[in-house]
Amino acid sequence: MAAQKINEAHEHIAKAEKCLKTSLTKWKPDYDSAASEYAKAAVCFKNAKQYEQAKDAYLKEAEYHTENKTLFHAAKAIEQAGMMMKEQKKMPEAIQYIEKACMMYMENGTPDTAAMALDRAGKLIEPINLEKAVDLYQKAAGVFENEDRLRQAVELLGKASRLLVRLKRLDEAAVAVQKEKNMYKEIENFPMCFKKTTAQVLIQLHRGDYVAADKCVRESYSLPGYSGSEDCIAMETLLQGYDEQDEDQVYRVCNSPLLKYMDNDYAKLAISLRVPGGGGKKKKAPAAPEGGASGAPAAEEEDDYEGGLC
Repeated sequence: MAAQKINEAHEHIAKAEKCLKTSLTKWKPDYDSAASEYAKAAVCFKNAKQYEQAKDAYLKEAEYHTENKTLFHAAKAIEQAGMMMKEQKKMPEAIQYIEKACMMYMENGTPDTAAMALDRAGKLIEPINLEKAVDLYQKAAGVFENEDRLRQAVELLGKASRLLVRLKRLDEAAVAVQKEKNMYKEIENFPMCFKKTTAQVLIQLHRGDYVAADKCVRESYSLPGYSGSEDCIAMETLLQGYDEQDEDQVYRVCNSPLLKYMDNDYAKLAISLRVPGGGGKKKKAPAAPEGGASGAPAAEEEDDYEGGLC
């Protein structure tokens, strides 16, 4: 089966080369047909799992689409070349091709396609290179933001923010989450603004900046529905406990369902938060009535999430 596909691929390449020949009656190469034949050859190589040859065929396809001034199709072919690199586990090369394709999508006036390709590239590289994934997600968010596609932009910013937290680049994470919060405010998704305020407080306290954490909550009082909400009460209680070095109070809030069931990276910040001078020891939270200081029942097991979140 593979041998048959490889033979088919070579037949398509031969046809492509014929399309490129000129003569007395054919003055210009037929780039469109050549690109089409190379595309067919690439698929045959791919089906035969000859990924390196498939990549070369896709690049030839892109070359002739470029000659034919069909940049969108050239970009698609280059993106496919990147996917052939991915099949060979050559991720840095794969990302290079996809980024090149994105530049061509932008030149062609199709920024949405560029942003979606950057997002896909981010997902590909995330398991092996978090820093590069952050860069790709931020670029994709920037493209969507320029197109006033804020819902798509803020989703990608959120991915970048979480990875910045995982990388412990908390100064940058603080800036990124503030930008997310501003976008959610602009599209009037206030419940998400509340969640981003909680994320901000956790980041700022891990940075050791109580004043900045307190400011994040105070600024959120102007958000419709924030004052008196479960999120607000929890953060006020957390800040009070942190300021008064009350380990039990901080532990109770940080292990409440409201914080434990945030995105993993923020949940980790919550359960690892320690008050200054507290000796870094977890204390068992005393039994608290429903609707206590944290607005949620205290966690019963100290190690509920050990292993799952660490």
